[in-house]
Parts: sequence; C-alpha cells; structure tokens
Amino acid sequence: MPDTIPARQILDFFQDGFAHTAWRLETRRGYPSDQRTGEYQRFLQGVQPPLDIEGPWFVNAVQQTQTGKRIERVRLVDEPPTDNQRYLLATTPDNLAAGEDIRFMTRQAARELQLPNFDFWLFDSRVLAVFNWDDAERRMELTEDPSEVLRACQARDAAWHHAVRYEEFARRVASPM
Repeated sequence: MPDTIPARQILDFFQDGFAHTAWRLETRRGYPSDQRTGEYQRFLQGVQPPLDIEGPWFVNAVQQTQTGKRIERVRLVDEPPTDNQRYLLATTPDNLAAGEDIRFMTRQAARELQLPNFDFWLFDSRVLAVFNWDDAERRMELTEDPSEVLRACQARDAAWHHAVRYEEFARRVASPM
C-alpha cells in the first residue's frame, strides 16, 4: 500500500481499497474543489444543484453500495452554516440516492466529543487516509498503524452515535438555498 496518494485518485482507491466499509469525517468549513465549480457558483446565486447521476462519484458509490459495501460520512456544520456547508446540504440527496449514509453534527457538538479537527477516510477499520490540505496535490496520507486507526475508529463511533440523519438535520437548519 502506498504511503500517500493524491486525493484526486480516491475513486481509484475505492475500486479495490476496501472490502466492507468506507467511513469519512468531514470537518472543513469549505472545500476548494467545490468552490471552483460552476455548479457551486450557481448555487450561491440561488440555483439548486441538479442531481448528478452520471458523475464519477455517484456511479462509483452506486457500484460499491450495490455490492453490499457501506459508504458513510459525518459532516460537521457550523452555526450558522458556511456557504460551502449549505452547498453540501443541498447536494446530499445525490449521495443518499447513490446509497451513501450521511449524517450531520454541529461543530460545537464535535468539540464537546473531542473529535479530530481534520478530514479522514477510514476503510474497513484498518486503513486510515488523512487529507493533507496544505500539500499542493492534496495528498491523502495512508496508514495502517494500529494506534492511529484505533483513534479514528473511536472518533467514528462517537461521531456516528451523536450525528443525525440528513432529513432531521435539514429540518433544523434554515433552507440550504
């Protein structure tokens, strides 16, 4: 297993990088990869993002979840949500339609639980992929170090227990548009 992979290669890793579960903690207030798109700019002007059923992430998630694999996330949201967080709320139905299970938690609740303040994927509770947003290529640093994986598993369990499903969270937050 390589020690790092460019974040743009995450789809490749999803093809054969896990057998059962892929779990992510999303902690950032904004993602430049979203913010550079025309869809995001239109969202800021009040246009609801269209369902993206032909996009590579959607197609991959459908393929993975149809084989019985689970793709799950907890997204942290500020109060009030940032524009990018509102965009993610507006596009979550795409992820749900692809078979993902995405839940939400306020940043304050995450602080109280002492969750990590960095984004990561956890694959099969054995491989931890931490995003390095400062790297020009946005590399993901991969490790199977048992102590690091254990901390990520504990964070996952706490976050998943306290996070709420999209439908419930969306009712609590002002309209994402």
